[in-house]
Amino acid sequence: MKLKLILAAVATTLTVASPAMAQDRAGWPDAFTVGTASQGGTYYAYGAGWANYMADELGLSGGAEITGGPMQNMALVQTGEVRFGLTTLGPAKESMDGNSPLAPGLKMDNVCAMFPMYETPFSITTLSSSGIKSIEDIPDGATIGFGPAGSTSDTYFPKMMDILGVKYERRNGSWSDLAGQLQDGLIDVVAFAAGIPIPAVSQLEVQADINIIGMTDAQLKKVTDALPVAKFTIPASTYKSLDKPSNVVSMWNFAVANCDVPDSLVYEMTKLTMENNKKMVSIHKAARNSVPENYSKNNVLPWHPGAARWFNENGFTIPADQIKQ
Repeated sequence: MKLKLILAAVATTLTVASPAMAQDRAGWPDAFTVGTASQGGTYYAYGAGWANYMADELGLSGGAEITGGPMQNMALVQTGEVRFGLTTLGPAKESMDGNSPLAPGLKMDNVCAMFPMYETPFSITTLSSSGIKSIEDIPDGATIGFGPAGSTSDTYFPKMMDILGVKYERRNGSWSDLAGQLQDGLIDVVAFAAGIPIPAVSQLEVQADINIIGMTDAQLKKVTDALPVAKFTIPASTYKSLDKPSNVVSMWNFAVANCDVPDSLVYEMTKLTMENNKKMVSIHKAARNSVPENYSKNNVLPWHPGAARWFNENGFTIPADQIKQ
């Protein structure tokens, strides 16, 4: 008799729990894609690792899509071609204001913030054999690789070079391709903008002697006065080629979702990411800054309701007027 009662109680519990579980996953896709950037860059490594982590934990099929970077990711997430993406706040603001070169006039207002990723430092790499040891050493007409067209680097690094009086020829391509061109002497400089350590730079310094160039105090002031960037120091331990810290500028990155993705899915993804930093750092060292405290760095994107719910439940205040309605 007791056994029957126990079994009946378990059956009742399961019957009650099942609708709740089904409701929690209402509208969830069977598969999802994350817009990243080119191979050889931090976005691809971070995004592919994060997608696999989410897929494994949530029982979904997930993967990374190679893209042109932040600008294109904003457009892909806005249109729903991918549900998730990685972006930098500068390109995000331009996209939201309708100033994306990929979709001029389209105000991308259906892209929502999920969680902070890391800062993107802007750093210059040359071959030691070039003799270029500072920005002043870059000769007029030097060919500079600025990354994929429409990427954060391609959007902002040329502006920095203009501000600093550098005259250059522009080259676009994936980070891996540009690193190869630099090594082969086909270009003079690569202007990287990616979370550190950048895979392409780490690989390059194994194969060649390189210089990683920072900015002087005067150069930093000119650039930070003119653009939405802040001073950033690359620790000497980041690369074997650095013998001292390198001062550069940086811009924050956030993971984003189409605002129509179910709140419950974004909540679970945000929870898994923000509560398991060791796992995130195992995906990429740049994720050391993928911590809840950095939510306040977002002053551009509306928050996804699912993400905002997690932050507000865990002591980080996101006002209602900053949450997508």
